[in-house]
Amino acid sequence: MRRWFAHAPTGSTNTQRSATSTGIILFMLGLALMTAMDASVKWLVEDRVHVIQLLVVRSCIIASLLCLYYASRKQLAQLKPVRTKVQIVRGLIGFLAPFAFFLALKYLPLTDANVVFFSNIFFITLASAFFLNEKVGPYRWSAVAVGYIGVLIAIDPSADGELFGYLMILLSSATYAFLFISGKKLGTTETSESLVLFYNLGVGVVALIWLPSVWQSLTINDWLGILLVSVLAVFGQYCMTQAFAVAEASLLAPLNYTTLVLTLIFDWVLWQTIPSAQTMLGATIIIASSCLVIYREHRQESKLKNTA
Repeated sequence: MRRWFAHAPTGSTNTQRSATSTGIILFMLGLALMTAMDASVKWLVEDRVHVIQLLVVRSCIIASLLCLYYASRKQLAQLKPVRTKVQIVRGLIGFLAPFAFFLALKYLPLTDANVVFFSNIFFITLASAFFLNEKVGPYRWSAVAVGYIGVLIAIDPSADGELFGYLMILLSSATYAFLFISGKKLGTTETSESLVLFYNLGVGVVALIWLPSVWQSLTINDWLGILLVSVLAVFGQYCMTQAFAVAEASLLAPLNYTTLVLTLIFDWVLWQTIPSAQTMLGATIIIASSCLVIYREHRQESKLKNTA
């Protein structure tokens, strides 16, 4: 799950250059950790661990680490929500984002899954227009339309993927857009720490309800694998969050597409799979369209800042 837009930092030119370099390094490290997490999840769910089991343990570990970290810094107040009921609903619905994505990894190559998941930026653009009343001009609408054509091209059940897996990725992508938009609206009253905590608690609660019907014994390697997934998720998100805090989002956002190289490497080394030409064509169209959306977003933010 990748974050796309944030506020740009301020400061002197030299400070900004140093911050930008740091931000790029942190962001690339975060992407590498998150891609390694996806590969670890695929390795676990293909034939050993049920997705629900993975989500329960992962949510417990992440929530515990957050509470321990802020308790050690005597900042537990950062985790306290203002609009508790809304946060709970957001977390319960948000369960679909990791569940659908992780389930899809059981049926799709890692690269194919990530290519189609890039469509989340188009879902976010659509949701921003309808729910945040943001102005979306003809260039961005055109980019969204072309982007979805790229998604349709990238979906290639005739290759190594299955249609069910692609549908799950689209569901995950749409749910991620919901999380992004709802988080943006709640950001006026809630801390980012509380949003992260209650999202993970919501995922854990839904998965826990489902757990008795799917539970199966886990080996030591399974437990270690789930722990690895959780640690990679925590540190990956931390690096990416810190990157957005010190560097411009418009600079960092296109770097998301470097994950395509990483997933290609994981697929080739671990599963000996290479995406089809059709999937790569779709990826090219999606990436080009997404970059146009990001560029127009940056232009709009710049205009707003200049007006202010």
